[in-house]
Amino acid sequence: MTTQTLNSLSKASSAYLRSAMHQPIQWNEWGEEAFATAQRENKPILLDIGAVWCHWCHVMDRESYDDPEVARIVNELFVAVKVDRDERPDIDSRYQVAVSAISGQGGWPLTAFLTPDGKPFYGGTYFPPHENYGRPSFKRVLQSIADAYRQKNAEVVDQAQMVEVAISRAESFAGASGNLSPKVVDAIVESALKMFDPQNGGFGSAPKFPHPAVLDLLMDQYTRSGNEKLRDVFVPTLEKMARGGVYDQLAGGFHRYSVDEHWIVPHFEKMCYDNSELLKNYVHAYQVTGSEFFTSVARDIIRWMDEWLSDRERGGFYASQDADYSMDDDGDYFTWTRAEMQAVLTEEEAAVAGLHYDVNEVGEMHHNPEKNVLYIRASVEEISTRLKLSVDVVRALLESARTKMYAARLKRPTPYVDKTIYVGWNSLCVSAYLEAGKVLGLDRAKHFALRSLDRVLAEAWQAEEGLQHVLAYSDPAAEKRMVPGLLDDYAFTAVACLDAYEATADLSYFNFAQRITDKMVERFFDPVSGGFFDSAAGGSEKVLGVLGTRRKPFQDSPTPAGNSVAAIALLRLYAFTNQQGYREKAEQTLELPAALAGKFGIFAATYAIAAVHSLMPHAQVVAIGEDDLADQFCGVASSFFAFNKTVLKLATNKVVPQNLPPALAETIPQLPAIKEGKSVAVVCSGFSCQPPVTDPEQLRRTLGIALKN
Repeated sequence: MTTQTLNSLSKASSAYLRSAMHQPIQWNEWGEEAFATAQRENKPILLDIGAVWCHWCHVMDRESYDDPEVARIVNELFVAVKVDRDERPDIDSRYQVAVSAISGQGGWPLTAFLTPDGKPFYGGTYFPPHENYGRPSFKRVLQSIADAYRQKNAEVVDQAQMVEVAISRAESFAGASGNLSPKVVDAIVESALKMFDPQNGGFGSAPKFPHPAVLDLLMDQYTRSGNEKLRDVFVPTLEKMARGGVYDQLAGGFHRYSVDEHWIVPHFEKMCYDNSELLKNYVHAYQVTGSEFFTSVARDIIRWMDEWLSDRERGGFYASQDADYSMDDDGDYFTWTRAEMQAVLTEEEAAVAGLHYDVNEVGEMHHNPEKNVLYIRASVEEISTRLKLSVDVVRALLESARTKMYAARLKRPTPYVDKTIYVGWNSLCVSAYLEAGKVLGLDRAKHFALRSLDRVLAEAWQAEEGLQHVLAYSDPAAEKRMVPGLLDDYAFTAVACLDAYEATADLSYFNFAQRITDKMVERFFDPVSGGFFDSAAGGSEKVLGVLGTRRKPFQDSPTPAGNSVAAIALLRLYAFTNQQGYREKAEQTLELPAALAGKFGIFAATYAIAAVHSLMPHAQVVAIGEDDLADQFCGVASSFFAFNKTVLKLATNKVVPQNLPPALAETIPQLPAIKEGKSVAVVCSGFSCQPPVTDPEQLRRTLGIALKN
């Protein structure tokens, strides 16, 4: 297709928008020009919100937006606007609330119809090209909406006003404030226990999402209480997810969610933020249980992210990998027919792999019944007994089969990798890699995480302007847009900087954390009611549509909620500085929805984690020295899992006030043992430090007691 026939999305930066540049729809990007056209021509706006990784977005593109007849109707009767939900989550979140209020539906593609000034009055998600799935055809919807706008305009305007009120009330939290207490955490934990699926692991029924924050919360509470009911939730959930088809058994890494309750058939897209948070889960599960199985999964997630979702040259984590490689595909890259498997394996390998991964003549995929999703059906021991082979032989055959099948898969057409680097998501990955590096001793993961964070601080942060939302776009030919950072970008990056400080004892990371948090407070904090808005007020961009509606996100969706992570950043800074302003703002934030938080259930898990940070005294372990003993102290301290624990390692000559955060500068250098130059460990809590210990086992006992209190 020549450049003369491309629509205006050819000038877009986002991969999702650029993928629609060839369509006959006269698409516009979100901006003043599109709204001015709608008002000048008195046309309703068709708003499509989707993502490059979204399977049903591609389906609707192929079925409807590529159709010349649909394009004729849209171009004649509407002003069409397309938005990438990853690039503009602030737009997506508000119109999701609107469409949910109108239709009870949400998700992607989001199809909304707006008045010329951007107020939604009707909407849904996927509309089929023909009457199907109990839904009207998209052409009929388009014609009916256009007719209603012209002939019943007063009713349309009234509906738009009612929806706008619903959006404004969605996250206002008026009358929801209360005192923060352990009861809030208990209520959220109890909600998770009630939703737990004892047969298959996980929470609720199909479709089934991982909910990483819930799993972390349950692990933290288990380490404090020893309640085996909690262990009986997170252990089988993590095991069954990792053995299911929702986990990529060949390459590593998790798909976004499972369409069934057994974790077998996934939606095949793979997101960096799902894998970052699940990586933390498996690292923490290893800390809590000592199970090497969890370690192997964590290393496998890193293997996949290293290979597919990271810029090895410059640093940075890419956004996602698509589910499909073409409009007609549904997970074909990831799935196998029995014949495809047999074609690349020896007879013995195929026998073992077929039993292990349950590869049969009839598989699980509806569009092609011969296609099998790989999941672990039979253990090595079961296969050994059935085939009368030794366990070692089965393991060797299975490893050989896995290697050959992955090599064969790499030759297939590959789903698109969106190499856009979003600042907030990148920071989630940085924190996860640093956690894995610390607990599992993976220096390579630690160094790549630091490089990725350094790139953000060098290229996406300026002291006056603050953070950007996008560090780099996927298409190098695309012009980079300056999208101002949102609350998530600031909160996630502040936490990543604190994690980097703890990993390196480099005070520059602590200083960045403080500056980014201070800017976050300046831009997003509500000094009247408390809490943080998701986007900054004012700015150079004209407020369009319903973007003027203020939101304070407290529910995980599926990334951790911005307010909860902001509170965690504030509380961690308070522990290092003893600046009461940080604690006061965190408490104001957490008290805002306290009366309602328990009712949010598992979607408030990060809120509960922030509450633990607030309710439990912080515990800081400082290992001082440069010998094996100092390393042993770090190993002991890192083996404990608790949200309110931090670990620092300092060289003896670095234990001077100017190299330490304010709270530690007032305590650590004054200890007599420090001045003697011995390798010691110090446990501090509540801005006072216990006497230094010189024996790793003594540290284990001291820290165990400190974390229980």
